[in-house]
Amino acid sequence: MKNIAIVGAGLVGSLQALLMAKKGYNVQVLENREDKRKAEFLGGRSINLAMSDRGWRALEMAGVSDKIREFALPMYKRCMHDLEGNLTYQPYGLNNEAIYSVSRGLLNQTLMNEADACDNIEYKFNLKCKDVDLRDNTLVMQNLNKQIETFKFDKMFACDGAFSAVRGRLQRTTGFNYQQSYLGHGYKELEIPGNEDGTYKLESDCLHIWPRSEFMMIALPNIDGSFTLTLFMSLTGKESFEKLDSNEKIRAFFQEKFADAVPLIPNLIEDFNSNPVGSLMTVKCDPWHYNDDILLLGDAAHAIVPFYGQGMNAGFQDCSVFQDMYEARHGNWDGLMKDFSDVHYKNGHAIADLALYNYIEMRDKTADPDFLLRKKIESKFSKMYPDRWLPLYSQVTFSQTPYAEAVENGNRQRAIMDEVMEMENIHNIWDDLQVIDKINHLLDKQKTYA
Repeated sequence: MKNIAIVGAGLVGSLQALLMAKKGYNVQVLENREDKRKAEFLGGRSINLAMSDRGWRALEMAGVSDKIREFALPMYKRCMHDLEGNLTYQPYGLNNEAIYSVSRGLLNQTLMNEADACDNIEYKFNLKCKDVDLRDNTLVMQNLNKQIETFKFDKMFACDGAFSAVRGRLQRTTGFNYQQSYLGHGYKELEIPGNEDGTYKLESDCLHIWPRSEFMMIALPNIDGSFTLTLFMSLTGKESFEKLDSNEKIRAFFQEKFADAVPLIPNLIEDFNSNPVGSLMTVKCDPWHYNDDILLLGDAAHAIVPFYGQGMNAGFQDCSVFQDMYEARHGNWDGLMKDFSDVHYKNGHAIADLALYNYIEMRDKTADPDFLLRKKIESKFSKMYPDRWLPLYSQVTFSQTPYAEAVENGNRQRAIMDEVMEMENIHNIWDDLQVIDKINHLLDKQKTYA
């Protein structure tokens, strides 16, 4: 019986613990912080995450998806708010698919409670990873009393986040590639409270976006009738967090840029001044494994910015892809971690790039008539020829297509749509059969030269 150590009791760590325990392994989960269930996550409102198909599949594997769906709120479309408060809608899927607003805290709490119910999972908190002895598979941890505790493992999964201590140790090994980059933009969270009767002040089946070219604000619903607002903008410069350094400037900025939202945010000034500005970071690395003993999962392997709503989903898919490979080998561990890393690391790189690109799309292009027309044409063609065209967003969000493959498909589709949008009078003829014929011709041409 192999003893498995998991560093990090967050979303990915707790899910991987459940999945490995269900296969009969003894699992120890070692966490730097205190038990989250006793701290900040006991309330119903928390940071929102957007759950989509990749995440749901992993939760189904662990047998917990039904419990998560009890507090998951479907969002079927984007709702864009312009400067005058006019609304424009864009469905997320082709067939009424939805992404789901989920409380990070409730999700983590549920996964940990499910893990606690397993006799072969043990959580240990307030243990900081100081080192990993790679020669004899030993974790060196420090407790609250500054005392050193060691933990032997047969296999170890590092799920300790974007600032992973385990990854930091692997960075000192030969052949480990690592890249970290901060976005010059940050984020600040605000709140639209629910009505007194628990209803919502905005449509709750939408992800609301206030796109403003160089910055944006989004709102996701919570189960208590509130919305969590997140303002993304530059840290410095003409329109930036740096410039909003007084109550008067904050009020004037929001009144000018988000006038329809201002009456819905009663604690705007208080929340803006008290809530910190968060940073946005991308991490790429490879390989994700060390020998056949240690494997990086989730943000430890591929921290990404949140603009595709795939951070959690990508981490959960790490777990499901690993399970698929494990099952395909009938539980044979020989070469498993290396092969997982070799196959899957490029997907981590791909979703990192997509997430950065989607920031531009959300803050700028969602308000662009040409962009909206492109989406409309793509949607029509995909419904007519579903075997020939699945939009990039649907590939990423509503399928299990590997991210790297989705990027390649998306690049080919973008080249076709660039030509379509150059058609004379496209805004008037977009619904004509000649546009459909053009796309089919270009697809056939690509196939010929593939």
